[in-house]
Amino acid sequence: MQGKRVLLIIGGGIAAYKSCELVRLIRGSGGDVTCVLTAGGAHFVTPMSLEALSGRPVRTSLWDLGAEAEMGHIELSRAADLVVVCPATADLMAKMAAGIADDLATTLLLATNKPVLAAPAMNVKMWQHSATQRNVAQLRGDGITVMEPDVGAMACGEFGPGRLPEPAAVLEAIRSAVQPTGPLAGRHVLVTAGPTHEAIDPVRYIANRSSGLQGFAIAAAAARSGAQVTLVAGPVTLPTPHGVTRVDVTSARQMAAAVEAALPADIAVMVAAVADWRVENEGGQKIKKGSGGPPALALAENPDILAGLCGNPRRPALVIGFAAETQDVLPNATAKLARKGADWIVANDVSGDVMGGSRNRVHIVRGSGTETLPEMPKDAVAEALVARIAEVIAGPR
Repeated sequence: MQGKRVLLIIGGGIAAYKSCELVRLIRGSGGDVTCVLTAGGAHFVTPMSLEALSGRPVRTSLWDLGAEAEMGHIELSRAADLVVVCPATADLMAKMAAGIADDLATTLLLATNKPVLAAPAMNVKMWQHSATQRNVAQLRGDGITVMEPDVGAMACGEFGPGRLPEPAAVLEAIRSAVQPTGPLAGRHVLVTAGPTHEAIDPVRYIANRSSGLQGFAIAAAAARSGAQVTLVAGPVTLPTPHGVTRVDVTSARQMAAAVEAALPADIAVMVAAVADWRVENEGGQKIKKGSGGPPALALAENPDILAGLCGNPRRPALVIGFAAETQDVLPNATAKLARKGADWIVANDVSGDVMGGSRNRVHIVRGSGTETLPEMPKDAVAEALVARIAEVIAGPR
């Protein structure tokens, strides 16, 4: 925890009093903590108590003219290594799930680009209510870590799940979030995913059927293995995996620039289905249908991102490319391995519904031979691939 910065948002529930102990534990572990006290939370703990324990000013309002003179809430949301919501009340989690930003706490949560950890605390019936469970599922799908509440007696006299996890347990969850462990801990993994869109005119583009599912699954699996993950994503609407830094791009040239900007990296897994060609004579206005027949489109070759990365002076130690084929899968993948200069090529037959489906069957082509994995869900393919990466890359630094 030494030197790690935690932004602690304190919701309005009786369990808010335990936030004082959490602040003490974070600081005792070498962490730095800044507290944001909601209006509800201020009914249970005071800014003075939190300021004395944290050693830092406590923020309470989005309308603080001094703190907000230069959009201080944006800086606050980005300066921490981790945002912790403790206690996360039913109301606060509902606002988080809906993307509501009507006070300082919810605005910070919507503006942050850092991992978020929520420790729920509420009445057992509130926790078990279908609306709360729906919100929890939404938050987890959005990449937020939601702890399971403890089971026990509550201040209201009822018994069951809904108690705030003990501060020591929340501290361990914080430690896991800011000091990841796993076979790829300390490694930077760069992943590209999804298609690219190459504009014909302001309303039309050339694209392919890539959904981004496999690349996003690999990014998530790498993060679970402890890696720092940068995901360069083409135009898809998938939620960002937990603990992953996402960079959104549209075209192949934008993706090439984002890959270069993400270096150095230890490992690169280039899953994106990058368009080979772009329209050289892209129109500034919508091309209108006329009597002269279809317009002639002059095509220009896009940058070869995989080959460029393999020849880059800052080349990652392990570069893995993907080959989406519809025929002669293994011969084409083997040729691509040699042509691009990659270490591995992961090949698959996309002649069915693989690009938009949830399952995949891949061949891992290396100089030492080829390994074929059985058909399985894309999440399982990702776990298998990351496990093999860890076998090769993990070890003494």
